[in-house]
Amino acid sequence: MDSRPIGIFDSGIGGVSVLKEIQRLLPREDIVYLGDIARTPYGTKSASLIKRYSEEALNFLAKKDVKLVVVACNTASSVAIPQLKERFPDIIDVIEPAVTKAVRVTKSKKVGVIGTKRTIESGVYQKRLLESDPEIEVITAICPLFVPLVEEGWLSHSITRDVAREYLSPLKGEVDTLILGCTHYPFIFQIIKEVTSDGVEIVTSSEATASVCQQYLKEKNMLSHEGGRILFCTTDEPGCFIEIASSFLQIDIDRVERVEL
Repeated sequence: MDSRPIGIFDSGIGGVSVLKEIQRLLPREDIVYLGDIARTPYGTKSASLIKRYSEEALNFLAKKDVKLVVVACNTASSVAIPQLKERFPDIIDVIEPAVTKAVRVTKSKKVGVIGTKRTIESGVYQKRLLESDPEIEVITAICPLFVPLVEEGWLSHSITRDVAREYLSPLKGEVDTLILGCTHYPFIFQIIKEVTSDGVEIVTSSEATASVCQQYLKEKNMLSHEGGRILFCTTDEPGCFIEIASSFLQIDIDRVERVEL
């Protein structure tokens, strides 16, 4: 047994979608969640800056004596994972679990991936999908406005729906599986589902990543049998973070710790 907490970090509120699934599968685990909302979004930043921000987030969580770090940010996962694993080997990213599921469920072998500019341009999803199945055709779309719209709390706003229609139109009728390559995107899952062709399987990394975490902790004999507390930390005043996270998790969040990285 290992009662130390699981650490989760994201550029903002998006990683809460991963936290929700981890908490569902592992209710006895303490969790430290870090949202770097002062510097969100990561997806428009340079690779060198994303690596620096990710290292600072990792250092913060390591000081909290976490046993496992979940990089709940696709942009950080696509750019910084190799160097982060050199510093802290017990790390899980959100890309591989989503890829594994998409390969399993696609029937036409035509898979769409939407994400931030940095994630899509890194080519990490395309590379990992083709490594898993060379016959898969990958169609991508960059959706930079989704993150700020989610951070603003415009989860069902007509503007968000219009933006989704514009971004997703090139994929409509072209794929049977769509990977949401950003942990912010599940917050607008219903809108994405509405504007996507009927019958398209939408894959989020949240459920798949939680399952990988559970298996990892079991294999390492690191599961906790007590706990269940969550410590929320942000790098700026929480603002609407508390409101959105409370609604999504269906819990009352009465305290968020403001931290410096």
